[in-house]
Amino acid sequence: MLSILSLIRQGFYTEAIIATLARCFVVFCCLPLHELAHGMASYKLGDNTAKLEGRLTLNPFKHLNPIGTLMIFLFGIGYAKPISINANNFKNPKRDMALTALAGPGANIVLAFIALWLGYLFNTVLGFTALRSVVILFFYFAASVNISLAVFNLLPIPPLDGSKVLAAVLPYKTYVKYMQYERYIMIGLIVLLFSGVLDGAIRILSKGLFSIIDILPSHIFGYSLADAI
Repeated sequence: MLSILSLIRQGFYTEAIIATLARCFVVFCCLPLHELAHGMASYKLGDNTAKLEGRLTLNPFKHLNPIGTLMIFLFGIGYAKPISINANNFKNPKRDMALTALAGPGANIVLAFIALWLGYLFNTVLGFTALRSVVILFFYFAASVNISLAVFNLLPIPPLDGSKVLAAVLPYKTYVKYMQYERYIMIGLIVLLFSGVLDGAIRILSKGLFSIIDILPSHIFGYSLADAI
């Protein structure tokens, strides 16, 4: 998916406005749901740290991270303020930490699936009108950003969720040694994002995941929503 700046540079001003609105929706609705999913998973698995810190809420200002939020608007991918987790409260720390970490990207995939279905439904209901184009673009962008968020957050790079999933498969000493370089790895990640080095890999993975969740609705409606835009 093109960045907002790319859309503006190419003169697609309406699309840039809709993409911005879709990302506002992601920032203020989807990221809080992402973090709430982490918190609820952790709570259900025996750790009440997130609850004690007031993170089991949809209030976006309890979850947003300034840099991660800015990245959403610049790159279409980013992160929120990580949920605090005390793995000592889990019955099976490695397994339960991985499940808690997967809950966030899982929530984004579910939200993308819902957004995609809404795009198809509104495209059918609204017919060929100017409003139709705006609405389906909004839901298409919302689905795309949620998919990109899921893919991005599953990268095995701290503080992303993938680094916590990695803890479930790596030996403890190896993982601790890896996490010693967390700050430098994160700086490297930001540099790679600004330089565009990761764009291709994230785009390919996101496109593949998007195609998978689009199989059922595209089969039912008989067309791809991307072709209707």
